[in-house]
Amino acid sequence: MKVEAGNSETHLERRSIDVTHIVFFVVAAAAPLTAVVGATPPAFALGNGAGVAGAFLLAGSLYLLFSAGFTAMSHHVGSAGGFYSYLAQGLSRPIGLGGATVMLLTYSAIQIGIYSLFGVFLSDALAGWGVNLPWWAGSLGAIATVLICGRRSIAFSGNLLGLCMIGEILILLLLDIAILVNGGGPQGLSLFPTLSPATIFSPGLGVALVFVIGSYVGFEATAIFAEEARNPHRTIPRATYIAVLLITGFYAFSTWTITQYYGPSAVSAAATADLENFYFGPTRLLLGNWAVGVMQILLIISLFACVLSLHNAINRYLFALGRDGVLPSFLSSLHPRHHSPAMAGLVQTLSALAILVTFILSGASPYKVIFPWMSALGVCGVLFVQTVTCLAVIFFFRADHHGYGLFRRLIAPALSAMGLATMIVLVIKNIHLLTGAQNPFILALPWLITLIAGIGGTLYALWLSVRRPEIYARLGRSFE
Repeated sequence: MKVEAGNSETHLERRSIDVTHIVFFVVAAAAPLTAVVGATPPAFALGNGAGVAGAFLLAGSLYLLFSAGFTAMSHHVGSAGGFYSYLAQGLSRPIGLGGATVMLLTYSAIQIGIYSLFGVFLSDALAGWGVNLPWWAGSLGAIATVLICGRRSIAFSGNLLGLCMIGEILILLLLDIAILVNGGGPQGLSLFPTLSPATIFSPGLGVALVFVIGSYVGFEATAIFAEEARNPHRTIPRATYIAVLLITGFYAFSTWTITQYYGPSAVSAAATADLENFYFGPTRLLLGNWAVGVMQILLIISLFACVLSLHNAINRYLFALGRDGVLPSFLSSLHPRHHSPAMAGLVQTLSALAILVTFILSGASPYKVIFPWMSALGVCGVLFVQTVTCLAVIFFFRADHHGYGLFRRLIAPALSAMGLATMIVLVIKNIHLLTGAQNPFILALPWLITLIAGIGGTLYALWLSVRRPEIYARLGRSFE
């Protein structure tokens, strides 16, 4: 792979993507079809039933609060480092590096889980055509394809992700519209009781939120691409709000319509009875077998879009850390033509390959072990860093308000910090639903690993402050 020397160029391609591209990255990482078809059935079955749509509205409201302070700070902090930049400048360099370590762990874990799931769905799809392919073959093929796509310009990935996202949304909208045209199910169409407070806050809300909150993973992608955005001071806030509103509105609408199909009083039982066909069944009856086939294909594409988006995010974390001197400087090497972090992409691909091959050789089940455990680790890590980022926003504006009002610099980040901290408690309390395990020590591993990674990164930064002060001084600031 031919890349430029790390010292010859230290910035990604400027002004190469706009609001639309960034929204595609965020929504693609959320994987709409995977989130709706794969994650919401257990939320209906184990959570608050008919109140799942309301749970999405709650989560979306929380992230809109988060966005108020997050986008205010984006005017003053913006690079490929994402939350790393926010934590380093809002709290301290050691905490910034600790957060970067957690995010690398988080995104890597989610990516490996999605790779395994991609292999499973591809293998099942090919089996219907008489082709027997082991799940891991599809996963390894996806890793190679993502590496090739990730080497191209960021605009190329954005356009590709946009096509994937549009296909996912269209097939689900067809189902949603078909349900509405048919007048719902046996109980007809109604906003209530589905969106009533009594239904939303019924027992099981905490369990539902465990699955719902995972649908917002990749939310930070708006900040990660600030360095490559056109007019980032306007692009990043717009992309952030649009992405949150799009994810929330689409997920809430789709889960509300499927609730109307089964009926508020029966939707939980329907999900419990058949998780796999909870969406495919109505699709077959209302749209036909062709739609089921298209949905299955788009589900595979959705998973690919998700890992490509995560690949680009991880690359930029490694690139930022390499440019700051925390990691080897060759990670900041750019592709000579596409100006993408090509060497970072190669390194993180090899690391993902090594971990996945270890799982394969151990005989771990992709659906029962790899995906749920990697997802649990990922959700814990994301929530932890997002919560600390809220505190970083508050401290950043403490000395200099930069013209922002009390709501954006204090009230909104404080409320979102409390909400996200509550989410962490709910996830830890209900993590057995994600992993299927019961052993207390095993159940503690996701948040323990997250904590160890954060502490490890922080201690390394403190070591740098003593042994390599010139590198320590650049933490979170080399891109300014």
